[in-house]
Amino acid sequence: MARSRNNIDRRQFLRITSGSAAAMLLPGISLNAEETAETQRPNILWVSCEDISPDLGCYGDSYAVTPNIDKLAAEGVRYTNVYAHAGVCAPVRSGIITGMYPTTIGTHHMRCKGVLPPQVKCFTEYLRAAGYYCTNKVKTDYQFDPPVTAWDDSSRDGHWKNRAKGQPFFAVFNFTTSHESQIRNRSRSMRKRIAGLKPHERHDPAAAVLPPYYPDTPTVRRDWAQYYDIITLMDQEVGKALAELEKAGLADDTIVWFWGDHGRGLPRGKRWIYDSGIHVPLTIRVPEKWRKLAAPGNPDALKPRAVNEDLVAFIDFAPTMLSLAGVKIPSHIQGQAFLGGQKASPREYVFAARDRMDEAYDLIRAVRDKRFKYIRNYMPHLTRGQDIEYMNQMPTMKEMRTLNAAGKLKGPQKQYFEPKKPIEELYDTLTDPHEVKNLAGDIKYRDVLLRMRKVHAEWVKETADIGLIPEPEFDEMKRPRGVYQKTAKPWFLISSSKRSGARTEHVTINCATPGASIAYRISEKGEKKIGWKLYTKHVPLGPGQVLTAKACRIGFKDSDEVKFKLGNSVAVGRAPLTTPHWSSRLKRTDVLERLRSIKQLDGSGNMAVPKYIQALKDKYAPVRYWAVVGLHNNYRGVRDVEQAKAALRKLLADPSPVVRIAAAHALCDWGRCKQGLPVLVDALKDKNNKAGLHAVIALKMIGEKARPALPQIKDCLKGSDGYVKRVTQAILKNLGSV
Repeated sequence: MARSRNNIDRRQFLRITSGSAAAMLLPGISLNAEETAETQRPNILWVSCEDISPDLGCYGDSYAVTPNIDKLAAEGVRYTNVYAHAGVCAPVRSGIITGMYPTTIGTHHMRCKGVLPPQVKCFTEYLRAAGYYCTNKVKTDYQFDPPVTAWDDSSRDGHWKNRAKGQPFFAVFNFTTSHESQIRNRSRSMRKRIAGLKPHERHDPAAAVLPPYYPDTPTVRRDWAQYYDIITLMDQEVGKALAELEKAGLADDTIVWFWGDHGRGLPRGKRWIYDSGIHVPLTIRVPEKWRKLAAPGNPDALKPRAVNEDLVAFIDFAPTMLSLAGVKIPSHIQGQAFLGGQKASPREYVFAARDRMDEAYDLIRAVRDKRFKYIRNYMPHLTRGQDIEYMNQMPTMKEMRTLNAAGKLKGPQKQYFEPKKPIEELYDTLTDPHEVKNLAGDIKYRDVLLRMRKVHAEWVKETADIGLIPEPEFDEMKRPRGVYQKTAKPWFLISSSKRSGARTEHVTINCATPGASIAYRISEKGEKKIGWKLYTKHVPLGPGQVLTAKACRIGFKDSDEVKFKLGNSVAVGRAPLTTPHWSSRLKRTDVLERLRSIKQLDGSGNMAVPKYIQALKDKYAPVRYWAVVGLHNNYRGVRDVEQAKAALRKLLADPSPVVRIAAAHALCDWGRCKQGLPVLVDALKDKNNKAGLHAVIALKMIGEKARPALPQIKDCLKGSDGYVKRVTQAILKNLGSV
């Protein structure tokens, strides 16, 4: 780089811009415009939908009516072993857009706001930098606000047709017609839409084949039939999107994916990591001209009507997109490409996680190979049938709860409402596709259990799974005192170059915040505001033109916009004081190792009690929390109850609110409400709203013992977080005080 007009030498420049979002952070991407223009690359269209399992005609489901998706599958490859890493949309989408496990990057709890490690980007930034026009219509739901640099257009108007002439595109159309909420939608407009289906397209509830874990009642059959009706409606939308591509003459230039974001939106499906919650459809149509690019070693594998049985994980989508586009996959991405020049060897296992779902906490992990599913329940003391207000609106869920209360559920139907969960579950999905026969205690499957248990333990360690850190503690780690950090303002350097005898002014844009990306636009006086471009290299700037830039980093607030034109003085930007990222601070501790160790005590019974009591004094609050939980749920194994109660009473003054809440909850259950209840009530006012959620959940679980605190509980309805309000309303209903 030429010496700048501000006399900043190269060494000083590199030192100052070590956090810049320039091309150095977009590895493997050619930034040569002429070279990019000459390289032919495929367009890629994602057609995604919500809340469906592989309940489609092309997957052999005779009840389904899905002619458009079936036709797409017949023209391409049908993947039979594709799995989401969670059973609900937001954690799933955070993994898809980054290529990383939510349990690694801190986006595992439903509806949280992540602060991602600085190297993690939305994969679309790499595509944009490589020249792709990237649009999203319209859902994001990434567990973080999408940076302006992620998409050329993410809106209801986002469309591949708005790209520059000849520019390759990556476009997403997401259809919400099949969402969970539409199964229970009995509105006039929905009835009209379903009535508009042809007779052979409508689904007769009497012909439905129900899973064995559902009671066979008219209510359940009606939900099941409407679920298939809305899939047919969604299939029509898919057909229109594909017809539009065909009409534009782009079908032969475009690789098309169709996929669902997780399993069907019915009880024990969505939100769960049984196959009913994570097994999804994926069909990919690769035009003949692109088959050698997509499968260099075996183009015929992508011929029409092909079936692929390899294991595919959702976190593999991002690296596969980069592989198809000829972009080097960054080393931090945890997924692996299954198409393109960087295709990896087939997977042996896929992994999944369940953490907080709306207002209900749980912690479950799963490992699956092509046949067996291993599930580890880290909160086995909790029933599967926890209250989730949104889920409880489903008629099938209401029916199941009513029949359970009346003692009328039979066999697998009762599993959902068992008061506790087994610590481990193991299923042979070949002989038991609905996962209702737990083989974890069967000696014939001991070797399988040990193998899958080991794989799970290795994955948890290798991916630095942070799920055992209680959410209030993690929230404080990622965003101390709830304060959002702000990305530093961009700043500019000017250099000149000679081409064909003429001098050209170039502006380099920099940001001092590590991991920041930069968006910019150039406008003339009086010109309409144009969209943001992703900054990847120096920008030519002419007299009279105004360069506007802002910087963003995922989980931070965007910087202020900064304007620049030739002749302006340049001030070097300085990074504001920032808190070191939570992941780097975690690496300097052994807290995750200690958490894994204490959870190995699960199921040890009386032998674990002395270790729990010892761990109550651990230096790390998350370890103390799980020690309390372990002791609480091993009450019958406590020989010296008074000693245990005395130890818990000391924790009522613990610096960590979540430890205080857990200790107070245990003491209330152990007959010491006089000491515990005031602590729970006080925690309702904690500034960390997830601490308040822990407290109100504890109050709900102690039942009648919470009655003396009714006035304070009612106060939670005033201006509280939505989840706290939901649990509060449930408490008031349970105590007859609505």
